[in-house]
Amino acid sequence: MTTAVASVREPRARFRDLVASEWLKLWSLRSTGWALLFGALAVTAFNVGAAWDHYRYWYAYDEVARVAFTADGRALGDAFTGNAATVLVLWCAAMGAVAVVGEYGSGGARTAFAAVPARGALVSARALVLAVVHAGFGAVVAGGSFWASQAVLSPRGAGVSWGHPGAVRLVVASALLAPVCALAGMALGALLRRGAAAVVGAVVVLLVVPMVLGEERWATAVAAHTTPFRAWHRLAGGGAAGPYPWTAGGAWLVYGAWAVGAVLVTVVVVRRRDQ
Repeated sequence: MTTAVASVREPRARFRDLVASEWLKLWSLRSTGWALLFGALAVTAFNVGAAWDHYRYWYAYDEVARVAFTADGRALGDAFTGNAATVLVLWCAAMGAVAVVGEYGSGGARTAFAAVPARGALVSARALVLAVVHAGFGAVVAGGSFWASQAVLSPRGAGVSWGHPGAVRLVVASALLAPVCALAGMALGALLRRGAAAVVGAVVVLLVVPMVLGEERWATAVAAHTTPFRAWHRLAGGGAAGPYPWTAGGAWLVYGAWAVGAVLVTVVVVRRRDQ
């Protein structure tokens, strides 16, 4: 007499379940909310501070400078400054790196991979959550900075509205810089697996390299144009002139390429390691 043994298999986790799990995991950390809050305050402070400086010393400029500032819409430069973009890049890249490195340090990654053998789906869910959270963070910071900086300059008659040429593009580009850098930080965290090393790597790759590469020669100019920071600078209104100008469409493509490339790198690294 033979006895049939029924094998019970657990159903594979659906992608939306993985996304929900990663969402809960991210927000279960008390540091997530505080980090986003302090990051938003720091970035906004740089922009409002630049606007306040122009407001405070408005009458220290001669009349020609004041007329030119208003006529040329230079207040748009205070809506999101280069210093603010630098802080945003570092902050989001660090948060993206910590999202990966923290799990390796605590041993949570091993548990997660044991529960979900489909590592590519798990990493993709984490990347989606990171991108959505930081896109929201970037939208709040960029939109809030634009509103606050222009409100500071309005009493001087120097503020610009949303209808000003390039205003919407600046806000959107500044907002999307956040998820792009968070995903880049995630990839660096997966590669290096050390929090300090990943942050240093983010500084070098995302900030030092764009500053070192000049615009005088074709090769270095093209290489510089492939970095997210220079892409933001082009979309913010710079980089259209010079010996090797490039288009805003090319800058948007750089954003997309870095986001997709970062996810692919993370998936490949996670699949190949700890087998």
